[in-house]
Amino acid sequence: MEPVRVLVVDDHTLFRRGIVTVLANQKDISVVGEAVNGLEAIDKAEALVPDVIVMDLNMPQCSGLEATQALQAKMPQ
Repeated sequence: MEPVRVLVVDDHTLFRRGIVTVLANQKDISVVGEAVNGLEAIDKAEALVPDVIVMDLNMPQCSGLEATQALQAKMPQ
């Protein structure tokens, strides 16, 4: 079985790195990328096509909610 591909998005570096560290220690999860805001999350999600996106809702430039809405429109699958 293929590992679950995860993109982690958070503007707080320490928190984001902590999540990545915890997830990276799971054999059935592969962290395929990180992003620091919603705009970067949209770009990386389109390029990396993760199975799951773990995203902060409150970020500068583009919130997690705005990014999620944009991704649902662009990538409905």
